[in-house]
Amino acid sequence: MERLETGIRAGRLSPAEYEANFSDLHPRLDNHEALVAADRCYFCYDAPCMTACPTSIDIPLFIRQISTGNPLGSAKTIFDQNILGGMCARVCPTEELCEQACVRNTAEERPVEIGRLQRYATDAAMAADKQFYRRAEATGKKIAVVGAGPAGLAAAHRLAVKGHDVVIYDARPKSGGLNEYGIATYKTVDDFAQKEVDYVLSIGGIEVKHGQQLGRDFSLADLQGQYDAVFLGLGLAGVNALRVDNENLPGVDDAVDFIAALRQASDKGKIAIGRRVVVLGGGMTAIDAAVQAKLLGAEEVTICYRRGKEHMNASEFEQDLATSKGVIIRHWLAPKSILSHDGKVAGIEVEYTALVDGRLTGTGETGVITADHILKAIGQTFEASSLGALRMESGRIAVDAEGRTSIEGVWAGGDCVFGGEDLTVSAVAHGRDAAESIHRTLTAAAAPAVAVA
Repeated sequence: MERLETGIRAGRLSPAEYEANFSDLHPRLDNHEALVAADRCYFCYDAPCMTACPTSIDIPLFIRQISTGNPLGSAKTIFDQNILGGMCARVCPTEELCEQACVRNTAEERPVEIGRLQRYATDAAMAADKQFYRRAEATGKKIAVVGAGPAGLAAAHRLAVKGHDVVIYDARPKSGGLNEYGIATYKTVDDFAQKEVDYVLSIGGIEVKHGQQLGRDFSLADLQGQYDAVFLGLGLAGVNALRVDNENLPGVDDAVDFIAALRQASDKGKIAIGRRVVVLGGGMTAIDAAVQAKLLGAEEVTICYRRGKEHMNASEFEQDLATSKGVIIRHWLAPKSILSHDGKVAGIEVEYTALVDGRLTGTGETGVITADHILKAIGQTFEASSLGALRMESGRIAVDAEGRTSIEGVWAGGDCVFGGEDLTVSAVAHGRDAAESIHRTLTAAAAPAVAVA
């Protein structure tokens, strides 16, 4: 990522500053802290927090197990529903899901720290290399999983537990998908994403083939001919364009690529960043990019979002985190053109916007924000050209409640399906549930016919 352009350079901070800036956002609770946090839970019957969890983890049970000194039992309760519970404890927007539903909010406006308690338990199990599952007797069935992200890993693990053999195909050199390449570094320190992948794969019966891309190295038809079932856990590979003048200038980068480069860097000091950075977008990617730009030593970081604060996809917690790090968030601004000087980014012209009769409209009033580095975080797209006759809906794969696609023997889940929430925890739920559907289908097909007298 290092550049020669004025204002964009690496090594803005000392090694000690990088280490401090990219330390763990929410360090693991110690034993005493976990017991105190668990003691606040009411252990509700028909707990609303459990209903709010996309993977339906029995939250009161796992917290009670922590409170009775049984963190490994707690971890099993979590992993039974969400085998990627460790990562979800770190990156899940708990403040909008389980913790928002916590009844403690009514009296105290402070929920039980469900996410941190989940991390406490899952970290304990992984540190002890405690394996809770054994593979069932081999079924002789073989399933292809495309994508080694959360959906694919969850599906592969559940299928392997059922006794099926699984082969995962992934285009990248590492497994993990969004967890490995798309999450802010300070949320998953110490190479946790790969440690979790290793933990998931240790069940056995799962082979991973990296550098293998659907549509380039193999086709869907190839997989259908070789395997008893196929699960598509594809991510969002495309990035939306700004469609403004000078979008391709040096210094205009995709925020997704910026985050991925930072995640893979062994030395944060080698990642170049501008002095004045503008991030375009209002989702989690925009927040992650903006905060990390600031942590890398940028003097000014501004997020420009075309709608209001209440419309941002990023949670209020994440927005507050960004502003606490010195990021400026400006609303009702849409990019109009990238300004240049000597062939380099010099700023961005923006137009003020407003909602008129429910439609976003430019007001005609413009302004300029000085910048030498612009990061685009305006959404990703799904590349569907390699999927043949699969039925699509709004640009993504159409599936039923069990994840079945329009083609027999092919299931899908995660970001690639219509109606997905683009959350790690939702992708895990999709993969898990599709695996159960695949297992039911394959075992039903293999069952001997029963004679009727």
